[in-house]
Amino acid sequence: MSLLNKSEQREVGEAIARVERDTDAEIVTVLAARADDYAYIPLLWAGLVALIVPGAVAVVASWIDAATAQWVGGWMLLLWQWLTFVVLGVVFRLPAVTQRLIPRHVRFWRASNLARRQFLEQNLHHTEAETGVLIFVSEAERYVEILVDRGISGRLDNGVWERIVADFTQKVHEGHTQQGFLDCVEACGELLKTHVPATHERNELPNRLVILE
Repeated sequence: MSLLNKSEQREVGEAIARVERDTDAEIVTVLAARADDYAYIPLLWAGLVALIVPGAVAVVASWIDAATAQWVGGWMLLLWQWLTFVVLGVVFRLPAVTQRLIPRHVRFWRASNLARRQFLEQNLHHTEAETGVLIFVSEAERYVEILVDRGISGRLDNGVWERIVADFTQKVHEGHTQQGFLDCVEACGELLKTHVPATHERNELPNRLVILE
């Protein structure tokens, strides 16, 4: 199932086409379901907890009484460790649980890396006047970023995109991703037609929303 349906994707493409009539900028939009599968995260947390469990069990047993501490021997502690690792390894792989285990800086770092890869893969660095613009969203991470090539960064300070990104991020949080794209494209267009106005008619890159599922 797509993140946005065909009709919604088409509306984003049409918005890009309208904006590009007034600017030399080439806008590409990318929507990713997530920046990474984070397969290592559940195993990492399960392993860390499993390392702590034997010591914790031994300490608790010693508090109870000497007989209990003697009963909890090496093999029993090892069994507890294995069971902990297996059970938590399964539980932590549930998507809702995994998402809560990922530190925010890790999620944003992975999303930022994917945005930069997409800038290259969508050929935004190969436009004639170096006027490529990437509007990137990773839904699972609630991450939004706008990347521009040198032909635009030389005319517009990176700070001008911060308000647009903040507004878009809020819409993603609220579940209004498509409206966020439309508003973002329009807001970028207002800046671009002033600072990077159209000098001649051209369309170097497809006007569409790229979906990464």
